[in-house]
Amino acid sequence: MARTVQPICARHSVPFIVNDYPRVAAKVNADGIHLGQEDGDLEEARRQAGNCKLAGRSTHSIQQAENALAEGADYIGFGPLHATATKPGRPAIGLEDIAEVRHRLSIPVFCIGGINIQNLAEVVSAGAENVVIVSDLLRSQDIPSYIQRARKILRGAS
Repeated sequence: MARTVQPICARHSVPFIVNDYPRVAAKVNADGIHLGQEDGDLEEARRQAGNCKLAGRSTHSIQQAENALAEGADYIGFGPLHATATKPGRPAIGLEDIAEVRHRLSIPVFCIGGINIQNLAEVVSAGAENVVIVSDLLRSQDIPSYIQRARKILRGAS
């Protein structure tokens, strides 16, 4: 699958990040590797991935976010903000710490988890600058229209 997706991303100038599998990232010349909290050492994953340009870490608290910065993460995922079917059983962290984590970190913070078109403005108002929408987008009957609506909300919130 990575061999199929990587050239598509390259053609559209979108970084291709491989989740959890640094050796796969190396084989397809990925732009980056992403690890969860219990997926090992970030620097070792970066080496296994062929010294990718980007290395990211999933975080669920301000302390984990600061730890990711200290270990050399280029960006973090912060969440899940809300309960989400993509991470069943993972407790939601809410919106309260978004502004604080962005203030404390000098790297991009990507808020993730249960974000949808209905709560996007609230997430951005809480301090999110970068958001990840997965399930709601994939369930949309008209993805281009969904993206246009999300962009409008994001522009209106800034």
